[in-house]
Amino acid sequence: MEVITVAKRSPVVFALACVAAVAMILISEGSYRQAVGTLDKLGTMGAARTNIQALERNILVAETAQRGYMLTGQKEHLQPFENARTEINESFRFLRGHYLGDSRSTELIGRLQDLTENKLLELAVTIARHQEGERKTSSEMVLSDVGREHMNAIRAISVELLELETPKVTASGNDLYRTLMLSRIGMAILSALSLLALYMYLRQTFALKDQQQEAQHLVRVERDRLEIEVKQRTAQLTELTNHLQTAREDERNRLARNLHDELGALLTSAKLDAARVKSRLAGAAPEALERLNHLVGTLNSSIELGRRIIEDLRPSTLSNLGLVETLEILAREFAEGSGVEVHRNLAPVRLDTDAELMIYRLVQEAITNISKYARASQVWIAMAAHDEQVEVTVRDNGVGFDPRANQSDAHGLLGMRFRVEAEGGTLAVVSAPGRGTLLELKLPEMKSAPA
Repeated sequence: MEVITVAKRSPVVFALACVAAVAMILISEGSYRQAVGTLDKLGTMGAARTNIQALERNILVAETAQRGYMLTGQKEHLQPFENARTEINESFRFLRGHYLGDSRSTELIGRLQDLTENKLLELAVTIARHQEGERKTSSEMVLSDVGREHMNAIRAISVELLELETPKVTASGNDLYRTLMLSRIGMAILSALSLLALYMYLRQTFALKDQQQEAQHLVRVERDRLEIEVKQRTAQLTELTNHLQTAREDERNRLARNLHDELGALLTSAKLDAARVKSRLAGAAPEALERLNHLVGTLNSSIELGRRIIEDLRPSTLSNLGLVETLEILAREFAEGSGVEVHRNLAPVRLDTDAELMIYRLVQEAITNISKYARASQVWIAMAAHDEQVEVTVRDNGVGFDPRANQSDAHGLLGMRFRVEAEGGTLAVVSAPGRGTLLELKLPEMKSAPA
């Protein structure tokens, strides 16, 4: 796949590289075959020259063996004679095959073979005469000039054959040098083409790298722009959330004041009127008194309900008793109403009014979620200050959940997170199925107590 990608991206370079590779293989193989053929021819020519020279040498060996036998009479001198004759026959067999098709050389080989056979025949006759006791005759034959004439003729033909081989050897050597030169030139050209292909490939690679760097630069610029935009949108959402929460708390305060001032006054007035009527009807009408007592009880329940609604909308204990007592009351009422065992470890901290209200709402939202979804039997609520950081944790031993899952009912946690971040803090949620849930809030502590 990578080769196909490179070929598509650089078709000219890829084609040039393929041509260079194929040409290099063809030139190398052609040069090798031509050089091997030339070397074989040179080897054969060398063998031919060696056999021509061996003919003359073996004839001299045979002549030396003949004279040694005639002088000493020892038959051991006849063995070199026979060996020389055998080697002479082998040399002529090779030379006839080597010069097959060359009329001039074949003619010379024929004459050389005739002279050699005559010379060997002469040597064999003298040896036979010597063995038959005709020593004088054999000696006269040795001393005659016939053998010398044969040797001179053999040398002349051998020299002529060697001279015919010399141009062939020179031509073969020139062919070999020419082959090596052509191979050298071809390799140089192919090396230049390879360097050209490499240059073109590197140029395209650098151009592609520049394009990639430019694309990466554009991606970074776009990413930075998107990050800035995301930060701006996040800040806007945080500000909007803070505004909505502030507006919500203001509306709750207004509603709590109206309920306290108007509804409280109406219910209290009605209770006082019922008490005056009850005092006037004392002992007069038992049935009316029973109805009146029921009305007074209903008014008391209404007043208590109004008080609880007002406390939920705006806990008066938060401004009157402080955050710790407010959380204690909230935890105690939750434990009494749900039957869940609540463990509390609350220490005083220095925070402004908005931050205290945010922590109260967070704990209130957390225990509401626990009562709805967690099915917990125990809850731990803690608040303390460490290293100028206020840490608030709410933990339960309920069913838990997977924080990475996309849950449709996670808007409460998202709202908590925005409210905490609006006050400059962080909120961490740790949970797992079957292992409960932990909410951990961290908020900068005030340098001094609020006025």
